[in-house]
Amino acid sequence: MSTFTPAHLMLVEDERVVALDIKNQLRNYGYEVDAVVASGEQAVSRMSYVSPDLVLMDIHLEGAMDGIEAATRIQALHPTPVVFLTAYADEATLRRAIDSRPFGYLMKPCDVRELHATIQLALALAARENEAGMGSKPS
Repeated sequence: MSTFTPAHLMLVEDERVVALDIKNQLRNYGYEVDAVVASGEQAVSRMSYVSPDLVLMDIHLEGAMDGIEAATRIQALHPTPVVFLTAYADEATLRRAIDSRPFGYLMKPCDVRELHATIQLALALAARENEAGMGSKPS
């Protein structure tokens, strides 16, 4: 296996079997899946406690808040990259997703190597954005 930066993740997926499968695949790659939640409301409320390096977010979830709204709220409160992992790619959903500024968008089911590469790229991009933001602040 290639070297990569291990990360702590939150998985937001309302289908329990799918969530367990993704969690196990991610752990096989060395990721820590610190939280698995089924709703946007749970994702937003658990962010402060879990402090993940990255959130993997389904779009259609349990509860009133979908994944796009949850991602938007998370981005407003926490500098945490969100990658959508979803079965939906219609134009209206894509437009809404783009507005939430995701760090990736993968269609389910996806290959675990593709998921791993997307996570690594999202983490690298987030780190660069964080460094750029820190560098522009006055000392």
